[in-house]
Formats: sequence, structure tokens, C-alpha cells
Amino acid sequence: MDTHAFASLAHVRILLIPVGSIPQSSFEKYAAEIRSFESVRLGDIPADHKDERARFMPSPMSTGYLHLSFPTHPPPRSHLPLSLLRPSQFPLAVIGIAACTKNDSLSSVYAQFTSSLIDIFPSDGIYPLARNCFIFEESEDTNLSTGDNLPGLAILPSIMGNKKLYIGTLLADLCSQIIGEFGVLVQALESPMGNEYLNSTLLPTIPPLSEIPEPLNSSRRDSLPPLPSHSSQPDISKGNFTLSAAPMKRTSSGPGFRQSTLNSQPAKKRLSTIGVASSHARLFKVLGDLFLLAGRPEDAIVWYLESLQLFKTSQDYAWHAAALEGLATVSVIESWSVGNGLQNSTSGSKEPWTETCDRLTQATALYHKSPTSEGDPNHSLLSYLYTSCILRHSSFLFAIWSAKGWGPLAFTAMLQPGPKPYLPPTLSRDENSWAHLERLSSMSGISRTSIASILSQIHGPWLLHLGARERITILEATSSLYACLGYKRKEAYILREVLGCILDLMVCGREEDGLSRMSSVPGTSGLGIQAMNTSGVGGWSGVGVRMSESSDGNDSILKLLKHVCRVLGINLDAVKLVDGTSSSLPSEEVDQNTSLSFENYDNDSIEAVEPYGWPELQVGVIREAVAVAEALPDFPAVAQFALSAIKTLQTALSANDQCHLYSTSLRALSTARRRGDTKSIEYWSGRPVVSITLAPCVLIYFLSFRKSNRLSSIPLARLPVEKPISALRSPPGVSPILTGGTDPFLYNPRKVPAIGEGKSLVVQKETLEFAVILQNPYIFDLELQSLSLSTSGVPFESRPLRVVIPANSFHEVVLTGKALETGTLTIRGCRVQAPGGASREFIMPLLTSAEEQRLSHKRGTLACETGRSKYAGIESFPWEKARKRLSRPPSTAAKTSFRFLECKVVPEQPFLRIRRTSLTHGALMLYDGEKSTIRITLENVSSLPIDFLRLVFDDSTIALAQQALSEGEMSVFDTYETEFSLIQRPVFSWNKEDTKDIHIWPGQKMTLTITCIGKVGCTHGTIHFSYSYVHREQPVLGDSGVFHTRQLSYPIMVTVYHMLECHAMDILPFPHDNPIFDDADDERIRSRRETLYVGNESSWCLFSIEVRNTYGLPFDVTFERFQEGSGLSLIRLAQIIHQLHPQGVPSASVSATVPPGSMSRLIIPIRKFILSEEQLSQSIPTLSDRQFIVQKSKLSDQEARTQREFFWYREELFRLVRGRWRETGGARSGDLSLRQQRMTLPMLDTLRLENAQVQLFLMAYGDSSMHEQPVVEREGKFYPTADEFVYLRVRITNTSPSAQVFTMDMEMEPAEHVGYEGILNELALGRLESGESREIDAAICFLAMGQFEIFAEVRSFDAPRSDTTRAGIGHLTAIVRAGDVA
Repeated sequence: MDTHAFASLAHVRILLIPVGSIPQSSFEKYAAEIRSFESVRLGDIPADHKDERARFMPSPMSTGYLHLSFPTHPPPRSHLPLSLLRPSQFPLAVIGIAACTKNDSLSSVYAQFTSSLIDIFPSDGIYPLARNCFIFEESEDTNLSTGDNLPGLAILPSIMGNKKLYIGTLLADLCSQIIGEFGVLVQALESPMGNEYLNSTLLPTIPPLSEIPEPLNSSRRDSLPPLPSHSSQPDISKGNFTLSAAPMKRTSSGPGFRQSTLNSQPAKKRLSTIGVASSHARLFKVLGDLFLLAGRPEDAIVWYLESLQLFKTSQDYAWHAAALEGLATVSVIESWSVGNGLQNSTSGSKEPWTETCDRLTQATALYHKSPTSEGDPNHSLLSYLYTSCILRHSSFLFAIWSAKGWGPLAFTAMLQPGPKPYLPPTLSRDENSWAHLERLSSMSGISRTSIASILSQIHGPWLLHLGARERITILEATSSLYACLGYKRKEAYILREVLGCILDLMVCGREEDGLSRMSSVPGTSGLGIQAMNTSGVGGWSGVGVRMSESSDGNDSILKLLKHVCRVLGINLDAVKLVDGTSSSLPSEEVDQNTSLSFENYDNDSIEAVEPYGWPELQVGVIREAVAVAEALPDFPAVAQFALSAIKTLQTALSANDQCHLYSTSLRALSTARRRGDTKSIEYWSGRPVVSITLAPCVLIYFLSFRKSNRLSSIPLARLPVEKPISALRSPPGVSPILTGGTDPFLYNPRKVPAIGEGKSLVVQKETLEFAVILQNPYIFDLELQSLSLSTSGVPFESRPLRVVIPANSFHEVVLTGKALETGTLTIRGCRVQAPGGASREFIMPLLTSAEEQRLSHKRGTLACETGRSKYAGIESFPWEKARKRLSRPPSTAAKTSFRFLECKVVPEQPFLRIRRTSLTHGALMLYDGEKSTIRITLENVSSLPIDFLRLVFDDSTIALAQQALSEGEMSVFDTYETEFSLIQRPVFSWNKEDTKDIHIWPGQKMTLTITCIGKVGCTHGTIHFSYSYVHREQPVLGDSGVFHTRQLSYPIMVTVYHMLECHAMDILPFPHDNPIFDDADDERIRSRRETLYVGNESSWCLFSIEVRNTYGLPFDVTFERFQEGSGLSLIRLAQIIHQLHPQGVPSASVSATVPPGSMSRLIIPIRKFILSEEQLSQSIPTLSDRQFIVQKSKLSDQEARTQREFFWYREELFRLVRGRWRETGGARSGDLSLRQQRMTLPMLDTLRLENAQVQLFLMAYGDSSMHEQPVVEREGKFYPTADEFVYLRVRITNTSPSAQVFTMDMEMEPAEHVGYEGILNELALGRLESGESREIDAAICFLAMGQFEIFAEVRSFDAPRSDTTRAGIGHLTAIVRAGDVA
């Protein structure tokens, strides 16, 4: 391709072509040796003084240079009309490069060289003017003979020491031939026929010089004498210009100029013999071009000026503009030759390059004015000349701007003839900041905008008239200048058009028209691939068939396309292409010691795509990119571009565009795979895996109260549980140890696992299920060709799963597999593979709270920095901003190993299932307090026996009770009652002896019986069967001290009917009986007392309770008293009870039928009792092993003692009195609980048996005898006579278990109406043994009639006086009457 150097008009193009089967590397090596000669000194060129060939020859003392250029591609044949207007556009010589071995001969090489020239150059062209073939010997044993005398062949032996010197000599000889041919060409143009050809059309061509007829004169030498070789300046003082003009002397005084006297020799014929109808301007312009190419700029400028004088009066705009371009080039060549970079004629007020710019601006305007018509074949070439002139002008200013001003560096950039564009050292850095580019503008005096404004003139409708080759070269050079100037977006805009031109050429070059079909292909019908006509006319119809396809150059086009998109803010490499031949390592081969960096994981987890650019433009460019990749075709690139666009431009793409791109990528990947392409794409859709968890439970629905569905979690029957070996030796009565049991501790720090320490237990060779949460942020369904677990540790067998994730949703899938050995299984993450893509591992580490906080902080930092800093131009790309952030999050310097989900693989375990149960539909209906049984049959369906079985129960009341206990807000009594309900009255219970020494062999069944108790508030329950095979033939436990169980759960729906309620419990004193006045009521009462086995009334009390029936059926309620013998009485009072009641206290009961909606009160006598100080000093216990809870309120010692007395007497009362119920007329029965009843202080005083029993009697002595007689007593009241002495007898009995010393105080109310003998206070009673009684009589007289109250209070001798320290108290009521009352 043409590099469009500014001084290309002064470059002698020498085409380098390969000859024969020379390798490309060898050709490039030898071509580089030839290209090292960028110029040849005129003094080194051998002169030829023969005839017309000496006209352009330099003198031996010339100091100028001939500038060379060595392209490797010939110009297109469409440029042939420019052969006279622009001779520098064509190769003036050809050098063939051949590499010969011992099997090659000079004749064959020469024949190949000649054949190549015939193929490259048209037969009617005048170029090349010279040709040569350089033959490089590859080895020393070649058979090349130099005696063949073939013209144009030069052999370079392999043993030659200084090949460069020889190549330089050969190039000098070749340049001499070129310059000599210039004279021959000019002689032909000077002829009338040649001048007519030169002026015949806008872009004339002449036939080969050998075909131009000679003039009628006898000789060409006589009719048309050539211009002298040492004097080429015409005489312009005469009206009729002739070659015999007066001699003219031109002296140049510059260090780089040669000094010569231009003396013209007399011409033999006047120039008037040339066709007078034609102008001489074009001839003079051609002379200037040839002198410029010959390295004689001083002569070229003279002829250019002469041609410009003639062009001013004509309308030959194209030739006029070409002459101005040549004159502008001459000025730069002269400045380069001078060496100081300044022209002598330049004024101080003007820049050195101003005149050159003016000439180029004028030339551009003249090219634009050239008359053309629609369909003119020269229109394309004129457009090419116009755009080339603009590029010459732009490159001229660019060379000065990039060289920081006018000088040698700028001339080097203008004259650079290399095959690639020359980039000055000031722009050789990879990145040029805006400040650096503006500094160049300031130093050079030329702004970037001025260069870009000139360059922008290229873009216009004339581009459409250019040929495809010319359009590509012009646009390519334009984009390069824009890129160097820092206008990246303008560069991208131009490169888009370059891509369009390339695709047009590709489409036109495809053999899809059917004309190239081989005759050997038979015609068929059906698919429409070949023609179906039978007329014999060649041609195909239907589907076009591509006979051949080449992918050469596709990578360059795609690279160019990616660059364009990157400038516009589109990263087409967001999804990478990988080689499909490199398979990823299986999960088993992953090095477990590999340490991953937190920085890499953070960058993978935080994918914040910052929007950039014009979305509408980006969408259009994406469509073009996909279309370009499809047109190449490069199907992996199609998929890469489409998926990269979806990944980075999701917010800018519409729903239809996203669906279209995704479907296009799938089709492209399928096609590539079908065509055998080994490339694939990496996974592109971010992180699809959200979480991975081991699925230990399943969710089931069950009906509750037939009103709502409740979601419950039931542990999987196959989930193993690790237990210590000590559990096998636990004694009966300890808290449950198996899963499902209630932990006796409210908070057990030993059971709180640290983060990352817990390992899930799985069973060897059993299917494991892992719940994987996937996400799809796109509006289309995302397909995953393969989804599998990535594991390490023990071997894991798993099959990949094909998944389709619905649009804009999270999707859960279950991956299954088996662990083949025991040990530790590590779940690193998932391996994901999209259709046609490469597999990628996404790790899912277990993050601590600190790591999650670090990730959150990093996301917040990036979100805060987004848009905070302003970058200019292309530096504002998201990937550039990420690299230049002012405050980046600190990266983790040291790599840290992640912690992953780990599973402990335990040995194979047996499996148990429930065969049948006695329940219907798993439902149980009970009355409150009713007891029932459930029969469950278990079956061992595994190949291993079961020798360990435990049952643990759970119900709906346990969780609420445990929560209340854990809160610690309840009182001591409520806490005890809650624990009593949980432990002493569980809903489900079983006999542990039934499963002792159990063995369930494979295939065997076993039936268990479970007891159920109705408890109000229980709605559902669960029976957990924990089982294992512990005593194995080959121990697998080792020294770990653990074994593993499995758990089988059976849920039960429970309905408990609440029908009886107990209220208003009370303890009343036992009423006294009057033995004197007996009537029918007294007989009934006495009979009832005998039935209830009531003896001394003072030792008994009445237990009273109200029972209400809230159900729709009547119930028979019975309360029983259990105080029989010493077994039910207190041991420490056994002797006292035996003395008072030798026959013991038999049990008794009272019953009543409670109708629906009514309430009944039941009363039963109970004997008073007393508890020992040892028992009363005990604190209120906890029935479980729950930790002790400190009371929130601090009680005094007396209050604490009172509280303990309430508790222990209440517990003893509930032990003595029990309630039962039975359905009237039915068989269902149960217990009636009293645990909700409370005891008051009066009830406690009534129930408690005091240390001393005090009995008061009134006795009287008759007048006739000295025998004592009891005073009349009725209903516990005595009726003495007023004004008569009676005796108050006090009987004191020591009821305590030890001897006591008592004192007694008596009190009478009203005391002023009672007369007594002696003292009433501090009466010494003496020492009484346990059970001993003592009586004291005192004479008293009632002085008035009415009711009197007499109290006798007994205290221990050493006890202080208070209500709490008295040992006993007696009371007597006397109704005093008149003496005449009988």
C-alpha cells in the first residue's frame, strides 16, 4: 500500500518481486538489505553520454541524491492513465529477488522473472523503464553458470563478504538505466506525435515507445534533437520557444547544491516542429517531474515555473495542480539539500512553510475545479489526485508539527521512503497525553485543529468515486493522521469506512456467481445448489456455493474492528476467546494447596460496569461488528462480539437486540463447532452461582386445623448425626442425647460452633444433593450446557446438568453425586459451561463477617469514586479510569487460602423406614389428661443390621415452654410448673427397656408402643427414631470416640379437647362435733366421718375444689386421698401418727358427676401434716439439668423461707390428693391436674400440723358429787352458766419429733367480765417428750352473760415472742347463759 509520503513525487519507485519458489522469509531478508539504500549519490551513478540518454544524466561531480523507494506491490492497472501526469506513482524499475540452490539454473530463473513481469505489467504500458534480477545463492554448491550472458541478471554468491557494497553498485547501475530512459521518454514526447498524445485527453497515455512512428526526416537525431544534458533551462525571452535558446547561466550557492554553468548547445531544429496546435505546458511539467526524480531539483523548479506560466492561461486544472504539487515538493527537497532547514528567500515575517502550504492549497482547489461528467472514466482518478493532494498537504503540516518545527527532523519525516509510515520520535511513545500533543502545537506553531481541518476535506462524495483500493489507502492514511493527532474518535469514524471498503472487496471477490464451477461437478436437482435447466447453459441457481474459502487477513480485520469499538467505549474483548484444545483439569486434580488472592476474588465478585459513550452509536457499531464477523466469516468472533456486547452494554441494548445477539451467538458457536473450529469462548455471564448449600432437609406441607397450610422442615431420613461413644453408656434418666431432643441448657457454649469449623456429615456411596442458586440478569432465558460441582479431597462422582435459567430471575437447581471414600469432601464451587464455550470454575468460599464487610466497603468505595474524577478524552474509558484511580482500595499483598464448604464422609449406614402405624392419617384426638398408646412398626430396608435405637419426641408445647424458660421472666413457681409439664407430663413417652439389646436385621420388622397424654395447647408432634449400626465386625470408628446415627421422623397431628377446669382450691378447718346434743344431722355427719376415716377433728382439715365442665358431655369426677400407713405419711411423723391413729389413715375418695356447662364442688378431709426443717430448708428445685438462673428480686431470709414452705406443702398436698375423670357411660378416662391451683397463707396455716396440739375444754363439778362433768358443748361451742366457777382444762400434746420445753399464755375476751385464779401468762408447762401430753386446769368464772373467746398459745421456751415462733394455739368459744337455763 502507498504510504503517501510528502516527497513521494521525488521517489524513484523500484518494485521488488519474488522470483521462483523463494521462501517469504528469505524474500523479506533480501528485500530489507535492498531497502537499506534509501538514496544514491548522483556522483555514484555511472553516466551515459550516448545520444538522448545523456539528457538527465548527472555529472561525475554532482553532490545531489537520487531518492529511492522499494514497494513490493505494483500499482493497479486502473492507474495507467496517470503514467504521464504522475510518473512517480509507477515503478520505474523492477528488481526480481531469487534464491537459488544447486538444482536451479539461470535460464529457469530468467524465464520465471520474465513471466512474472508479463503477468504484472500491461503490455501497452511504458513502465518499467529498467529491470534487473538479483539472484542470491543459498549454498556454495550451486551450478549457476555466468556464461549464459542473460541480460539483467546479477548473481550474489553466498561466499561474498560485502554484499551491501555490491548491492549498492547494482542499484547505481539500475538508476543509471532509469535516468537514461528518461531521455528516451522525453524524446518521444517531444515529437509531434508524442506531443499530440500528451495533449489529447485529460489523462493521456502513449503507446510503447517502440510503436511511435518515426518522423519523415531521415533520422530522429536530425529532426528532433534532444535537450542538452548539462543545460535544461529554456529561453523564455523569445516568442517562439526553441531548443536553440541562448545559453543561460544559473549559479547556486548552497552547501548542498552543485555549481554548474548551464550552457545550451545549439539545436539543429527549432522546437516549432512540434505540433503547434498543442500547448507546451504539459511537456514542461513532465520535464519538471523527471528532473525531480533524477535528483536535479534546481532544473525541475525551472521547468515547473515555465509550465505554471502556461497553465495560468489555460483551464488544464489537473495538470496545473500537479505542477504546483511538484513545485512544493522541490522546495522541501532544496531545503533538505541545503541542510540548515531554511530557504534563503524566506522573509523573517513568514514561516518557512507558508509558501509551500499556499501552493498545496491552490493545487487542492484546482483539483476540485477539474471538470468532470457523470460516467467519466477519469472521475475516479481525479478524485484520487484530489484526495492525495489533501493528504500531501496534511502530511506536510503533520511532519512539521510532530518535529516541533521546521528542521531536519521534519525533512526526514517528509522524505521517508520506507514501506511503512514514518512515525517521528516525538510520537513514538505508546500513549500521548493531551498535554504532550498541545506542547507540540505550541513549539511548532501549527495547531492540531488546523491539520485536522485540512484533513477533513478528504471526506466527501468524491470518496464514492474512488476505486476500492484507492479508497482503502486514502482512508487508511487519513485515520493514521487522526490517530497521531490524538483524535481517536475521528480515527474510529474513518476506520469504520475502511472496514466497509474491505467487506465490499470480500463480497465481490467471492466466487458465488457459479461461473467458476468445475465441469466435473454433475448437475443435480433437489437442493437447488446447481442449475436445474437442461439447456446446457452453464450457471447455477438457488444457493450459492463457495468453492474456496481463506481466512488469511481475518485476524487483522478483527483487530481493526476491536480498535474501533474500543475507541467508542465498546470492549469486544470483554469475553475472551480460548483454545478449545486445552482441556481444563478435572476437579480431582485441583491442587488443594493452591492459594487464591482475595484481590482476584474481589475483582471477579464486583463487576461494576460503568456506562460510557453514546448508547445509540454503540448499538449501531455493535451491529456492524457482528455483521463484519459474519461476513468474513469468523464464527467464534461473531459469538465473542455478540456476548461482549450483551455483557457490557446491557443497559443500552433493547430487549429485541439482546435476544437477537444471544441467538446469533448460539448459532455462531454451533456453526463453528460443526465446522471443526477449535476456538471457544470463556463463560461470559458474570457470576451465575449465588450460593451452594448441602440440602439436609425437605419441605413438606401439612394441614393444620383445616384452615391454613403451614410450612415445616423435616430432617432428611438419610442425614447422619455424630454422637460420642459415651452416649452408649449413659444411664437411664439422663437428658436425651440424640437429635430432636431438648437441650437441658438454655445456652450451651460447648455447642456453639465457630464459623467455618462445622462440617456437614454425609454417608459414603450415597447420593448427596446440593442446592445451587443461579441468577440470570438478562431478559432472555440463559442456557448452561454443563453445570457441575467443583470438589477436592475424596473422590466424588457426579454428572453434569444442563440448565436453562429463566429470564431476570433466580433459579434453584439440585446437583447430585456420591462420595466414593471416607474422609473430607471440599466443595470449592461450580464449573459452568455455556453452549459452545469453555468451562470455568466459580469458587464459593465461606466468608466471615469481616470479609463480607471488606467486600461491602470495596463496593461502596467504587460506587463513591464513580463519576467523581474527570478525565479528558479517551482517558475517560472505564478501563482507563480504573487504572488511573486516585484512591484505589488497598490490595491484599499476601495470598490467603479460602475456606470452602466441607463435608465429612462417614462409613455406610443402615436405613430404616416406617412400615405401618396404628394411627389413621397420622392424626391423634385426645381429651385433656387422657392417656393413649400408638403402635409403630419399623422395617430395616438396608443391607446392614441395626443394633442401636433411641426415641426422642417433640411437640408444639415444647418450643413455647423453652422460649419462656430462656427469657427468664417467670417466677420460681411458674418456672417449676413449666419444667414439670415438660419433663413429668410429656405428650409422648416410651419404655426404654423395650429397645435394650435390640437387633433389627436386614429385612426384619419391629413394633414399638408409645404412650400419649392429652395436653391442652398441643397441636402437633413428632416422633424421632435415632438408630445406628455401632458394633461392626470391622471397626471403622478408630480412635475418634464417636459413632454416627440416622434419624427417622414421624409427624403426628394432635387434637386435644379441653373439657374440665378446676377452680377455687381451698383448705378449710374441720368442723367440730357436739357429742351431747345428737340428732339426725349429727348421725349423718358421724356416719360420713366414719366413711372418710376421720378421727380427731383437730388433726384434720377439708380439701375443697370446684370443677367446671366446658364440654358437651357429662363426666364423672373423683378425688382420692392417699394417706394410708407410713408409706404415704411422713416418716418422721410415723410414731406420732401411730400413737394417735394406731390403725393408720386409710385412703378415701369423693365423686361427683359434672353435667355439661355446670360446676360442682368436691370436698374431702385430709389429715394435717408437718414437714421437717431439713426439707423446708431445701431450695425450690429444677426438674431438668438446666442451668441455675439468678432471681432478679432479692428476698429476705424470712420471705425466702415462707416461699419454700408454700412450695413444699403444696407439693405434698398434690401428692396426697389426686383427681381423676371418666366419661359418663364411656370407657375413656384420665387424670385431672391441680397444677394450676395456688396456695394461700390461710390455707397453709390450716394444712400445717403445729409442733404442739392445744385443746381447750370447760369442765364443771356438780354440787352433789366431786366428779367432773363437761360443760354443755354444741357445734364446737361451750355453754357455761354465769356466776359459777368452771374449770378451763388445757391439754398440750408435743407433736414434734423431739422433746420440747413449752410455756403457755392465755387470753380471754372480754377480760373484764371474767374472773380467774392465778396467772394467765408465762405458764410453765415443763419438758414434754415427743407425743407426750399434759393437762392444766384453771378455775374461771364468767361474771356476765354473752359470748366469750378464750385463747391458749403455746411457745417453745427459748423462742422469741412472735406469730411465726409459736408452737401451737387453742381456741374456745363460750356462750354464757343464765343459771336457770337447762
